[in-house]
Amino acid sequence: MTNYLLEISAGTIDWSRAQFALTAIFHWLFVPLTLGLAVIMGIMETYYYRTGKQFWKDTAKFWQKLFGINFAIGVASGLILEFEFGTNWSNYSWFVGDIFGAPLAIEGIVAFFMESTFVAVMFFGWNKVSKGFHLASTWLTGLGATISAWWILVANAWMQYPVGCEFNADTVRNEMVSFFDVALSPFAVTKFCHTVISAWIVGAVFVVAVSCWYLMKKREKELALKSMRIGCIVGLVASVLAAATGHISGEQVAQKQPMKLAAMEALYNGGTDQSLTAVAWVNPFQQPDYTVEQEPPLRIAMPYALSFMATRDFHGYVPGVNDLLNGYTKPDGTREPSADEKIASGKKAIVALAEYRKAKAAGDEETAKAQAAIIDENFKYFGYGYIKDKADLVPYIPVNFWAFRLMVGLGCLFILFFAVVLFMDWRKKDLSKLPKWHYIVAIALVPLVYIASESGWLVAEFGRQPWTIQDMLPVGASVSDIRAGSVALTFFIFLFLFTVMLAVELNIMLKQIKKGPEYESAS
Repeated sequence: MTNYLLEISAGTIDWSRAQFALTAIFHWLFVPLTLGLAVIMGIMETYYYRTGKQFWKDTAKFWQKLFGINFAIGVASGLILEFEFGTNWSNYSWFVGDIFGAPLAIEGIVAFFMESTFVAVMFFGWNKVSKGFHLASTWLTGLGATISAWWILVANAWMQYPVGCEFNADTVRNEMVSFFDVALSPFAVTKFCHTVISAWIVGAVFVVAVSCWYLMKKREKELALKSMRIGCIVGLVASVLAAATGHISGEQVAQKQPMKLAAMEALYNGGTDQSLTAVAWVNPFQQPDYTVEQEPPLRIAMPYALSFMATRDFHGYVPGVNDLLNGYTKPDGTREPSADEKIASGKKAIVALAEYRKAKAAGDEETAKAQAAIIDENFKYFGYGYIKDKADLVPYIPVNFWAFRLMVGLGCLFILFFAVVLFMDWRKKDLSKLPKWHYIVAIALVPLVYIASESGWLVAEFGRQPWTIQDMLPVGASVSDIRAGSVALTFFIFLFLFTVMLAVELNIMLKQIKKGPEYESAS
C-alpha cells in the first residue's frame, strides 16, 4: 500500500470516479421518490382505514402502482452501486471493509428483506388480508426503505467523519472498535434526517405535479385535489424541516470539514465576522486563483451569518482556503498545521508503516515498537502522505459553490410554492379552475426538485475531495489496480443500460399516469 499510488494511472482513477458518480447519480433518481411516495401513499391508505371510503382505497392503490414501478428500478441500480466497491475500489474495501461493510450488510439482511416481504403484501394483499394488516404492510414497506437509507447513509457519513475505528498496522486495515459510534455519529443522524426529509419533498412535488396534470386535462378532479392537498402539506413540512437540518449539517461541516465549507462559500481568506454569500460571480468552468483573490466579484452577502452558522457566534472565526493550506491559529490559541506539515507527517507514518512491517517480518520487536510509536504519532495525517500537491486538497470550488446555491435557492422556492397552494386552498379557492400556467409551473418543479436533490449530493461528495475517507484515505489510494480502458468500457456500457432503464421507467410511469386510477365499486 505504501507505493500504491505509483502503480495506478490517472486514467484509472478518473474513470473509476466517473463510473461511480454515474451509478450514484442514476440511483439517486429513484431513491427519493421511493421514500417520498411511501409517506404519501401511507397517509392515503390511513384515510381509507379510518373512513372506509372506497375513494381512498382507489387513490392509495394508484400511488402505490407508481411507487412500485420506481421501486423496482431503484433496487436494480442500487445493487450495481454496491458491487462497484469490490470491482473498482478494492483497496478502499480492503482498508476499511471491516467498518464500511457492516452497515451495508445490515442494510441488505434486515432492511432489504423487510421491504421485499411487506411490499408483496402491499401489492397483492388487497382483499386477502385484513385492512389493518394491509395498512401496517404499507407503512412497513416505507419504513423498510427508510431503514435501508439509514444504513447506507451511516456508511456515507462515516466516510465524511470517520469514528469508532483504530488502525491495525499488522493487517494494514482500519478496524471497528465501537459499532455505536459508527451507527450513531452526529454526522450519520443529521445526514439521515436531512436526506430522508429532502426525499419527502421530491415525493410531494411529484404528487402535486401529477395532480396538476389531471386538473389541466380536466380529469380525476377529486383524486387530484385531495392528493394535491396532502402533497402540499407533506412538502411544506418537509421543506421547513430540511432547512433546519441543513443548518445543523452546515455547522457540522464547519467543524469537521472546513475545506468543504470554504469551497461552498468561495471563502479564500477567512477570519472573524464572516458574511454568508447569497450570490457572487464564481466562474463555473474554472477553479479560481484563491491565492490571489480576496473574494469573488459581485458578491452579495448577509453580514455575520456565516460566522453564526459555523460557530454559533456572530463574531466567530471561520478559516478560508488559504488559511487551511497555510496553517492558522484558532481563537482558543491552538495552531492548525499547514498542508505541507500534514503531508510531511503523513509521509512519516507511511514510511514508518513500511519499516514496521519489515521489522515484524524479521522478528525485530524493538524496531517494530519504535516504528509503531511513529505511526501512532502521525496517523492522524496518514492520508496526507499520499497527496502530491497541496493544491489537490482544494475541492473544485465552482461545483460546490453553485450546487449549494441551487439546493438552497430551490428549497426556498419549494417552501413558497407549497405555502401559496395551501393558502389558496385555505381561502377556498377552486384549485381545479386555475389558469393553465399554474399547472405548468407545478409540473416544471419536478425536474427542479431533482436538480436540488442531486445538488445536495454534489456538495457532499465534491466537497470531500480529494478524500474517499476524510483526512484518512485519498481517492487515488482507494481504486483497484485495473486498466483504465476496462473501466472506460464499462462506464459506457452502464451509461447505455442506465439510459435504457430510465427511458423504460419513464415510459411505464407516464403510461400509468395517463391511464389513471382504476376505480372499484364499493363493497
